[in-house]
Amino acid sequence: MFPASGAVHVGRQPIFAADGAVHGYELLFRGDAEAVEADERGAYATSRVIITAFTEIGIEPLCGRGLCFVNLTREFLVGDLPLPFDAEQVVLEVLETVRIDDAVVSAVAGLVRQGYRIALDDYVFGLGHEPLLELATYVKIDVLETPPDELAATVARCRRYPGINLIAERLETPEQLERARALGFDYFQGYVLGRPQVVSAAALSPSRLARVELLSLLVGPGIPLARVVALVTSDPALSLRLMAAANADSLGLPVRVASVHEAVLLLGVDRLRDWAILMLVSDLDDPGTQQLSGAITRARMCQNIAGRMGLPPEAAFTVGLVSAVAELLGQAAAELAVRLSLTGEVTDALVRGAGPLGELLSLVAAYEASDLPMLLAAPLPVQDAARAYLDAVAYTGQIIAPRAGPAG
Repeated sequence: MFPASGAVHVGRQPIFAADGAVHGYELLFRGDAEAVEADERGAYATSRVIITAFTEIGIEPLCGRGLCFVNLTREFLVGDLPLPFDAEQVVLEVLETVRIDDAVVSAVAGLVRQGYRIALDDYVFGLGHEPLLELATYVKIDVLETPPDELAATVARCRRYPGINLIAERLETPEQLERARALGFDYFQGYVLGRPQVVSAAALSPSRLARVELLSLLVGPGIPLARVVALVTSDPALSLRLMAAANADSLGLPVRVASVHEAVLLLGVDRLRDWAILMLVSDLDDPGTQQLSGAITRARMCQNIAGRMGLPPEAAFTVGLVSAVAELLGQAAAELAVRLSLTGEVTDALVRGAGPLGELLSLVAAYEASDLPMLLAAPLPVQDAARAYLDAVAYTGQIIAPRAGPAG
């Protein structure tokens, strides 16, 4: 019924404390499941890592409760591109390729005031990153490429800043590990301890046009909330991404969301705008817009029937959407429900078919399968189900038609 979807990938490499416990993971761009190193290191790569980690795989499956280290280019540091997460679990790595000037120093100082921890990646004394030493929580030093005498001198210079934790990176032999321990490094990263692991997940890509439209609604003088919600719900992939973002632990939100409407309200305009911008950047290689009419039709039919059964229509839309997208991805609805951290009522309907929403979903599935005996036994007249379906088809046609053809 539904077209096939693609997969997304992110690399993660552990960073260990002196006692062998995992302190956190560095998240790395990976273009495919077999990639052993990044073939991109620019703003696109950073955007792709953030979108994949936060909205498609999830920070908890990737990093547990440990820290996640994310490489940032200049665009993210100075605010040209947004950081749509809070500071609780994320360490911002300043890449060694970033040219340090007054604008970068001022921007990094502002991030520190917001509570973000800063790491200097591949630090080499004398290349211009010294103004950031007073702001950094971590300094990463490449043990493999740094001569022994220079390594000891760099460690000594960094120790003049009491707030800095030193990370020895690119440790490839036991001898290098022992030398790093002897020099007093606090944390350790490298092949001798753990190679990067590629984590993959099935994913949908939102329509590029939908993302552009969403962004245009969010930058105007007055934010039309109803139109924003309607736009997001018209694109299943966009809906799933934003619900996952709203439910992400790192956003620090106090409740779980059950619908796109709740996600929009809880994220707020600024967060929504940040995510819309990053999705545009991260999907620059998107081959085109998928026609997901089946998913939208099922979600809309659930919403239509919910009104006749006295059920919350937005939660019903979510149940229909997630169940349809799970089929599209070729995975269990229960797995997707857990990834999105949906409310108990919605999760029970998806996982066990339980409760009124589960009954609703079974009824819609019976209609899609032309299961007449089940339809005749249902509390809703068959004619009402037919009307709900026809309305859903018309609704989907109105949404899909303007998006037909390749993405721009």
